[in-house]
Amino acid sequence: MAEVRAPRVRTARPSSPLRLALSAVVVAAIAGATAYGLDAWQHPPAGGTRAAAVPVSAQGAGRIAGAVADRSVIEAAPRIVFRHTGLDARYGQVAEVALADPAGPRAFTGVDCDRVYARPGVATCLRTQTGVSTSYQADDLVTTPGADWRQTVSVPLPGIPSRTRLSPDGTLAASTVFVTGDSYMTTGFSARTIIRHAGSTSVDDLEKFLIVMHGRQVRPRDRNIWGVTFAPDDRTFYVTLATGGRTYLARGDLAARTITTIADHVECPSLSPDGTRIAFKQARTDRARGSWWTPAVLDLATGRRTVLTAETHTVDDQIEWLDDHTLLYGLARENQGGVDDVWALNAAGHGAPRVLIPDAWSPAVIR
Repeated sequence: MAEVRAPRVRTARPSSPLRLALSAVVVAAIAGATAYGLDAWQHPPAGGTRAAAVPVSAQGAGRIAGAVADRSVIEAAPRIVFRHTGLDARYGQVAEVALADPAGPRAFTGVDCDRVYARPGVATCLRTQTGVSTSYQADDLVTTPGADWRQTVSVPLPGIPSRTRLSPDGTLAASTVFVTGDSYMTTGFSARTIIRHAGSTSVDDLEKFLIVMHGRQVRPRDRNIWGVTFAPDDRTFYVTLATGGRTYLARGDLAARTITTIADHVECPSLSPDGTRIAFKQARTDRARGSWWTPAVLDLATGRRTVLTAETHTVDDQIEWLDDHTLLYGLARENQGGVDDVWALNAAGHGAPRVLIPDAWSPAVIR
């Protein structure tokens, strides 16, 4: 199950959506928690849930990376935007590092997010607002030089923030949250995904789109939709559809308002920069280990699937592409609750995973 984490507060990895909800309430009351999680209700990991040990050299790099860099210098070149997870005063802030030096000094924006994604000139930030009652929102920000990460709009979200993505040109934004109250969910939890034009408060709920499965129009009562990734045409997107205890990769059409399944056993898709492949997490199970998620890549033209077994830890994240050959994803650090690191893995399955950005989560590559 995905974790609920807050600065300096260690929480147990919950084993059910109900425990996730309870943990979120407790952490919010104690420390103004940033709650995030996604679709673990679908395949909750059992013995497969393990945090990643970070090599000593990478931990040392993390301390160096905590140094503040000149943001104007970082933003003048290709960079990676992410959520800082070092246990310090900047925990949860959006930070940036040079693409050429991912483990080097980082620039901080002063913006706090549970989940962040960015494209040139724009970013979207999912937030949890705590107080007498807890609320959730998606904020759009302008990141062009001189804009200083200025917020343009804030859109209320109906549940706990989970995933967010922008289209390649930054004009479309998608947000996935956990919601309660759907009558078909025995646990009270389901996923909800909205798409909107960046900078606009008008939203389109993917639950209202027509679903096509195996060539037939259907409207399954138990449908759940999450994890959008956009194609460059601002019309096509890919998303996970869950129904009947199974997960599917689906292709969405914003103009036709349809979601059509095209492959089985795909969760949290991410379209490669060249548009030819989908990176995703694939659920796996065995008697000794239980259930866990492994990174995998699907070739859209041939249907060939490559499961990246070099990564032995469970990967509960929506993968980001560093380039056409390398995947990025977050892993919780072993024995340091609330701390994550961004790891890199060859998309063809060659070589071992490596820490790319220590003390980091939710990466977005900007070239």
